[in-house]
Amino acid sequence: MLLLGFVRTVCYNARNWRKRVSVTCINNFRGWECLQQAPNYPYLYFRKQRLCFSSTSSVKNMEEILTRTVDSLPTYETRDKSPPPPESSSLEFIQFYRSLDKSQRPEFLFKLSSDFGVDHKCVAELCANVMDSQKRDISTVLQAEDRLRYCLTPRYKVLLNHISRVEGGVKFLVDLKADVIEILASKTNDSPHIRDLNGTLKSMLSEWFSVGLLSLERVTWKSPCELLQKISQYEAVHPVRNWTDIKRRVGPYRRCYVFTHGAMPGEPLVVLHVALKEEISDNIQTIVRGFSSLDAVEDINKVNAAVFYSISSTQPGLQGVELGNYLIKRVVRELQGEFPHLNQFSSLSPIPGFTNWLLGLLNEQRKEGPSNRILSDMEFRDIEEITGGQAYETMRKLLSTNEWVSSGHLVKALEPVLMRLCAWYLYGEKHRGYALNPVANFHLQNGATMWRLNWQADTSPRGLSASCGMMVNYRYFLQDTSANSGRYLKTKEIEASDQIRNLVLQFQKASKL
Repeated sequence: MLLLGFVRTVCYNARNWRKRVSVTCINNFRGWECLQQAPNYPYLYFRKQRLCFSSTSSVKNMEEILTRTVDSLPTYETRDKSPPPPESSSLEFIQFYRSLDKSQRPEFLFKLSSDFGVDHKCVAELCANVMDSQKRDISTVLQAEDRLRYCLTPRYKVLLNHISRVEGGVKFLVDLKADVIEILASKTNDSPHIRDLNGTLKSMLSEWFSVGLLSLERVTWKSPCELLQKISQYEAVHPVRNWTDIKRRVGPYRRCYVFTHGAMPGEPLVVLHVALKEEISDNIQTIVRGFSSLDAVEDINKVNAAVFYSISSTQPGLQGVELGNYLIKRVVRELQGEFPHLNQFSSLSPIPGFTNWLLGLLNEQRKEGPSNRILSDMEFRDIEEITGGQAYETMRKLLSTNEWVSSGHLVKALEPVLMRLCAWYLYGEKHRGYALNPVANFHLQNGATMWRLNWQADTSPRGLSASCGMMVNYRYFLQDTSANSGRYLKTKEIEASDQIRNLVLQFQKASKL
């Protein structure tokens, strides 16, 4: 036996620096195999000499990897008899992809999806066969259709299926899907082939992450430290400040639930934070800052409402896979089992995008002048009197910097204006007929009612910048959620309370929009 000592050098192009980590392989005849199995292969060097191709290699290396790892689609007759490809093919694909720079991945994925996709010639021939079979017996028709269905399978899907079976393979595909989403969003490569790859991955992940395969876990202070740390890192709505903060969020009168999947152990997929209150909260300060002592004993008589104040999806690659909706439904059942008398369920939700929408509206008002106004004459005069400047221009500047909250008079003057504008933004602004605001659309699809708009509900810098400090409750009336959801999805009708409808009516009367 000969002990080979290799030094793996990982190159970071952005800074052009190198990090050296020792890799030891025993048996000189297996040295090359060990190199290929190293986590950052092909970034491998021996005494500063490169031993295998670099990720900066040309398209040729991409083509070689794809040709070697992506098997042909078995024939229809042998589809159930063909032996699976060796696991090494999946591992080689994973290692190569991870070694690529971010800038190289779009090209690699384009080659994968375009050169190893559906056999269009075969599809055309089988389509003709399906048409010809229509005059024959139903058995012949169904077989022709089944052949066509099989031929529509992209060649790369076979590889993706096998990748899902290796350790860490499902997580790799979730991350791969996130890369595809980013590529499409950035327009780096908006080819039909990349979009088709995105659709294939979404279909596969939707099947693998169906609710029946997910596990609901309640997170407590006794949960694994790694899980608590991930929940802190993934919190996207109200950032966790320190360990004491997360301890309180899983302590008395608080609940934290996650969905996990057996193929991604220890990895929360979606996280839901719940506050158990005497009544539905109208501001976030009392939830994230007002805690009971950590050793307090919960009084069941003080638990009358469950407020969902944060829901975070942790995996960008699972975008479009329904998880949050099912998590809320499961948590409701869990809480009803713990507190049988509990019958008030509501979110306390942020309103991302409102301030940006309003600033755009104010820019339009400034250009178009008084013919298309969002302020009444009295409001216009009050704001100009308080600020000493032109109302729309001053509002735009103050809302851009959050300076308006330092003036009590201005806060009072802007409250009716911002409340009715925000109500309209939530209720009236649409994208393809559905609510423009993504949080509103999520809860409305779940069957919630747009119940209450809350003034100065989040006075943090983040809350002021996103929505001028306002938050909204989406109330879950359990007996109505199914009907509300169906109506919203079919007719795009929003179920809203009298408060929301009155604010929308005020907006329509005060405005000429």
